[in-house]
Amino acid sequence: MSTPFPSNNDMPRSWYVLDAQNVVLGRLATRVATMLMGKHKPTYTPFLDTGDHVIVINADKVRLTGAKEEDKMYRRHTGYPGGLKEVTAKKMRATRPERMIELAIQGMLPKTKLGKQMYRKLNVYGGGKHPHQAQQPVEMSI
Repeated sequence: MSTPFPSNNDMPRSWYVLDAQNVVLGRLATRVATMLMGKHKPTYTPFLDTGDHVIVINADKVRLTGAKEEDKMYRRHTGYPGGLKEVTAKKMRATRPERMIELAIQGMLPKTKLGKQMYRKLNVYGGGKHPHQAQQPVEMSI
């Protein structure tokens, strides 16, 4: 008797909604990354994408601990000489709050083609509404 082996064709994918209101950013990111990778399922396989789709709402109300609101810097490079751009977490929350959560989760996923495939199953929204009601997502709490 052999061990059953999952394949991507018969892998059931669920949809989950997580509310980020008053949740610490790191705790939210680890929970979402685990669900995107599929580590919460008994059929988890490291080299297959067995994860589920995750919708995060209220991204603008996520909590940062300590003095991270003023001290945490998000850095990116334009590709030109001297093109390092720095933005504080406070300004990032005011302009693009979804990007804060996306960057935290993306840093916890594998840095491979498989990780990019997992990242595509993430949907983050700043407000309390999302356009994925047709998928009948299940509400999850953290």
